[in-house]
Amino acid sequence: MTQIDPFETLADPKRRLIIDALRHGERQVNDIVEVAGIHQSGVSRHLRILHEAGFVTVRPDGQRRLYALKPEPFQELEAWLAGYRQLWEARLDRFGAALERRQQSKEPKA
Repeated sequence: MTQIDPFETLADPKRRLIIDALRHGERQVNDIVEVAGIHQSGVSRHLRILHEAGFVTVRPDGQRRLYALKPEPFQELEAWLAGYRQLWEARLDRFGAALERRQQSKEPKA
């Protein structure tokens, strides 16, 4: 089985809309169509891709199929991003310090 790149999976804005629609729990396709504003065939296609990439689960419930997010791929993305967070935070700290110095230099002397 070919490993699907999670960044390629999430690159599609319609798939991100579907993920947003699933953030608050299980939904059936018609609910996702309504929330995401995407045609049913498009939602079904994107759900298949998200399922194959491991982002969603499917649970049969009688005639319905309920879709939900899986936490593992998001945890993996979080772990990958954590390696870069220190770099960003250091830059933001430097920016914040420079901004504070600039604001202090503009304050009128008492």
